[in-house]
Amino acid sequence: MKLMTVIIQDKDSDKVLEALVGMGFSVTRVASTGGFLQKGNVTLLIGLEASQVETVISMLRSRCTASEPNRHAATIFVLDMSDYLKV
Repeated sequence: MKLMTVIIQDKDSDKVLEALVGMGFSVTRVASTGGFLQKGNVTLLIGLEASQVETVISMLRSRCTASEPNRHAATIFVLDMSDYLKV
């Protein structure tokens, strides 16, 4: 199992969440702020199988847009996770 932590711009969050839920993923959304200009971001926590990581990254590439030239559209962390429970 993997835990994917994705930080995206607030403006992209609706279309990304819609796509993730449509793909069958459970997602936790956390409002966040970061960077020098304190722009609004959204942090997404996604539990998934290792084989699904590239599929999610591909979807993020197609739905996230950089707000300015030479800026990235998403920051993605993929961590190993020993347990994933829904209680």
